[in-house]
Amino acid sequence: MKKEVKKRVSHRLKIIEGQVRGLQKKIEEDAYCLDIITQSSAIRHALGSIEDLMLENHLTTHVKEQMQGGEDKKAAKEILAIYKLAKKK
Repeated sequence: MKKEVKKRVSHRLKIIEGQVRGLQKKIEEDAYCLDIITQSSAIRHALGSIEDLMLENHLTTHVKEQMQGGEDKKAAKEILAIYKLAKKK
């Protein structure tokens, strides 16, 4: 993983950790349902941003190396697997 990507992902995970703790607190305090849904949605969005960073990293490192190394089929298989996974959301 690229050093800058690792740093960004780590930072975002710390933010998500705080958001999850906040969501847990809202549940414990019987917060208003829409507030809980809003917080949950923000967490989901933040996780999606991590997935985007990781996909970009994968495409610009591993897939690039696979293509240059003659492993075109492996690269295509991985890209297709991620595409199918994303469609399930």
